[in-house]
Amino acid sequence: MSKAELARKARLSALTIDRIEKGKSCRPETKRKIILALGYRLSEKQKVFPEE
Repeated sequence: MSKAELARKARLSALTIDRIEKGKSCRPETKRKIILALGYRLSEKQKVFPEE
């Protein structure tokens, strides 16, 4: 999935996706949107954000 598509599905900006990919922190709500946009359940957050 491209950054633009993920941003659209998660209703976030592409800039936000780019910052997160570069390791910057983000709000829990932003992480929730990304996890769900990628088709995962919230209980599977480790697959998207392994540092948590």
